[in-house]
Amino acid sequence: MNDHAPSLQSLAAPDGTCYGCGCAHPTGLHIDSYWDADGSHVICRHSPDSGFIGWPGLVYGGLLAMLVDCHSNWTAMAWHYRNEGREPDSLPRIHCVTGQLNLSYLKPTPMGVELLLKARVEGEVGRKTRVVCEVWAGDVLTVTADCIFVRVDTEKLKLQAHAQG
Repeated sequence: MNDHAPSLQSLAAPDGTCYGCGCAHPTGLHIDSYWDADGSHVICRHSPDSGFIGWPGLVYGGLLAMLVDCHSNWTAMAWHYRNEGREPDSLPRIHCVTGQLNLSYLKPTPMGVELLLKARVEGEVGRKTRVVCEVWAGDVLTVTADCIFVRVDTEKLKLQAHAQG
């Protein structure tokens, strides 16, 4: 990871409005995901602020789920761009949504420790792509996740969502 290089989010979706990963969300978390130097993983570092406390001294589990969801989605999209031989800022944009989000909370995640999320695609990059993700608090693995992300046309998705009811 190069802290001076633009994140995948800022390259591919500078106008993104997701609370967790949207660059343009006025009060969001603005997480940043980058290809790791190993070329196989996408990583993200995040230090939860005190507003995301769960039990005293521990990170709220819902925040961990949101971090995994956003970062793993960006991992899937990064792999799609790479699979097509394209840069993240190329058009047309690639979009994925969460199909399944399966987390295992292995150990309590302490507040006051920078978290490292490390994700990779497991298997084929396709319409449905499997991503495995780990959350590390220092040298302690606290969360693992096994997720599916689905490549979508966001305009069609929006129309489908608003047509329901």
